[in-house]
Amino acid sequence: MGLLEEEPPPPFAVRRFLPLPSLSYGLGDLHTGAPGERDFGSHVDQTNYSVVVAERVVVKWITPPAPLPHPTPDVFAHLVEAGFNDTAPPYAALTAVLDGRPHLLALVTGYLPEARDGWEWCVDEAQAGTTDFARELGRLAADLHLALSTLPGPTRAETGTGGSTGGSTGGSTDGSAAGRAEAALAEALELTGGADGAWLAGRAATLRRDLRALDAPIATPRIRIHGDLHVGQILRWRDGYAVIDFDGNPTVADADPYQPAARDVAQLTTSLEHVAQVAIKRRGTAPGRAAHWAAEARATLLAVYKARLAEKDGSALLDESLIRPFEVEQECRELIYAARHLPRWRYAPMGVLRTWYHEENNA
Repeated sequence: MGLLEEEPPPPFAVRRFLPLPSLSYGLGDLHTGAPGERDFGSHVDQTNYSVVVAERVVVKWITPPAPLPHPTPDVFAHLVEAGFNDTAPPYAALTAVLDGRPHLLALVTGYLPEARDGWEWCVDEAQAGTTDFARELGRLAADLHLALSTLPGPTRAETGTGGSTGGSTGGSTDGSAAGRAEAALAEALELTGGADGAWLAGRAATLRRDLRALDAPIATPRIRIHGDLHVGQILRWRDGYAVIDFDGNPTVADADPYQPAARDVAQLTTSLEHVAQVAIKRRGTAPGRAAHWAAEARATLLAVYKARLAEKDGSALLDESLIRPFEVEQECRELIYAARHLPRWRYAPMGVLRTWYHEENNA
């Protein structure tokens, strides 16, 4: 950790966001004074490699190192400036020049004691049928978007697509959003086989109908969104909740980081639906009870989210008419992910779609 506390030698560099906590030890400590290190264990599914140092700091090594610019350091710096604290404290980013180009080597954040991600704690809530947590998630998501909405984005000239700076309206027809959603549906239909594929094909017209809202001009502000906001990115720890991982969605190539806030909201609400499906499959929760839980949790989250935006004069950030088409697109992307990377996951998005379109199940 000494490399982060001093000016490192070339080719390394450190970008600091918050002061590192002290890792020093007193004379009475029964060890040499060197900080203990451990990883999270083989049970943790992660693309990169994270190490816990002295139960105080997490060093996430980017594997392989990522060429700069990388989204996370700028987001960390802005969240600190905006006073957003519902995340693991961002301390530093370690970079180095490799083959003549700057790369991100590691991100250093605070360790959150007793933390569990939403694929654990939220499934417990679904099994128990309790939804009080959704109030905290709604507030956290709103505060995150209020903070990110003031992060400047690329100018129109830089985007070349009518994109807007953070916190301002785009005011142009977002054909890319409609085209992206249609392409996701087409790919999901192509990749989903068997009885699930037949069921999906039989409802393709209905799904396209629900995507139609994306054909209209999107006038809501385009802000720097989280980009991969699901319950697995929200830790419940000893002192509350924290959102993590601002690297964007690794399964969507070339996704614009500046999008309507509804994109994040839709991914978060669909993840609640996925939690319900996990509770059905792995915990034996009755399907009707799980569906009722998901609907109640979703309604609570959205109500608190909207109330928090209104309280902070940020209601303009959300266009509710975009939530359902983004949710449908998200389920298509879940089917694509299942087909290409994790076939056993298909039950979750198919279960959600069957729940949403249950009135057509006998068609």
